[in-house]
Amino acid sequence: MVFVIAALLFLCSSANAQKAASPPSLAPTPAPAPAPDHVNLTDLLTVAGPFHTFLNYLESTKVLDTFQNQANNTEEGITIFVPKDDAFKSLKNPSLSKLTQDQLKQLCLFHALPHFYSLAEFKNLSQGGPVNTYAGSGGYSLNFTDDSGTVHLDSGWTITKVSSSVHSTDPVAVYQVDKVLLPEAIFGTDIPPMPAPAPAPVVAPTADTPSDTSDNGTSPKSSPANSSGVVINWGIWSQLVLAVSGGLVLFL
Repeated sequence: MVFVIAALLFLCSSANAQKAASPPSLAPTPAPAPAPDHVNLTDLLTVAGPFHTFLNYLESTKVLDTFQNQANNTEEGITIFVPKDDAFKSLKNPSLSKLTQDQLKQLCLFHALPHFYSLAEFKNLSQGGPVNTYAGSGGYSLNFTDDSGTVHLDSGWTITKVSSSVHSTDPVAVYQVDKVLLPEAIFGTDIPPMPAPAPAPVVAPTADTPSDTSDNGTSPKSSPANSSGVVINWGIWSQLVLAVSGGLVLFL
């Protein structure tokens, strides 16, 4: 009997020891949050626009990789101003064909800000001074003004506006502009004056058409020319009559 009790006590103590040795259960580790979808700038600029000319410049200067890295791997994000193909076609003076590869790269960088800005945030930018672009400060800065919600940009050489929002979701903002942004750091500060607007065509006033009748419905009076003509005719007749009369008197 004592042996049985001792055996039971040994088994109970062994079971308790195993429970004490077993590690406590841990709560499952939550799955990491999915990474945000990155905006592919090449796809975006290919579909929208057309921005083919600007995209070609970004690719040839490798600036596209810089913009894509800023969009994907920084907390600041990026804001890009993209001119349409027509803006490059209408650009005659100065010409971009004479720029070096480094100048073209700086020109492309000049079209971006190293921070994400929504359209509403440009109102705050307009109240400050010049804003540094991705190309740098000084001659590579832009001035912004907000006119009842319309954002205007001024680089010295270029005065244009944001005509539409292509993409505006943090961390990437892409806005269409009407003109190519030209920095003073490349093209200088000797900016030619803006051409004066063409004068409005002068429209000659329409001559009043003379009425056939006067206000009281009667025929208009004879002109002085007609009256003088009648007087001249009577004068001729009177002279003829006098001449004939004088001839008759001499004859008699």
